[in-house]
Amino acid sequence: MSKLVPLGDKVILKQLEAEETTASGIVLPGQSKEKPQQAEVIAVGPGILPDGKEVKMEVVAGDKVIYSKYTGTEVKLDDEEFIIVKQSDILAIIK
Repeated sequence: MSKLVPLGDKVILKQLEAEETTASGIVLPGQSKEKPQQAEVIAVGPGILPDGKEVKMEVVAGDKVIYSKYTGTEVKLDDEEFIIVKQSDILAIIK
């Protein structure tokens, strides 16, 4: 199995599945018209940029986050889809 290892200030995200709930409480997975901007952090880069500048990485694997809508690079690896973003494209951690 292949593994994605982020470089610099990059973060690997796995998008959380969209779920829509009907008025009666029935959950309809994946019915959302738009992809959610929520994801789980899969891996975090070391926080060192090519020029040697260090960036404090504030997210860790397992965090649930909200990321900027039109950002990142979508990657498919071993039939799984991931998004690679800069840490600065992550807007918030969901606690």
